Amino acid sequence: MDYDDLLQRGLSKIPEKAFKSSKYETPQTESNVIGSKTLIYNFKDVAGKLNRDPNHLLKFIVRELATSGTLEDSRASLQGKFSKEVLDELVVRYIKSYVLCNSCNKPDTKLVREDRLTFIACEVCGAKNPAKTLL
Repeated sequence: MDYDDLLQRGLSKIPEKAFKSSKYETPQTESNVIGSKTLIYNFKDVAGKLNRDPNHLLKFIVRELATSGTLEDSRASLQGKFSKEVLDELVVRYIKSYVLCNSCNKPDTKLVREDRLTFIACEVCGAKNPAKTLL
């Protein structure tokens, strides 16, 4: 085989997502403070856009805010008063920790659990990096 054949064969193995450049937009929360609770109305939509389980995202937010929360239908209810800016910043921190690939910085990843460890597996470059465990 000559170089061109090997190059074409190698390029054919790379997923098409690697060649596409799309502007990734961070999903914004739609929240409201009612009494001593904060409701996030589009919580499942935010988790869906991140391609993550809503329970995992809720666990992260509850832990970071040191409060309690529940998932009700498509919304989340948090004990305490939290502004939209605080919630949006937590979503950004979640994306940096559990969504973006450490190697290629693309959001096309999924969480994979092997034994007791959780990995962030990238669907674009194939990298597999350990993720912090949420207890």
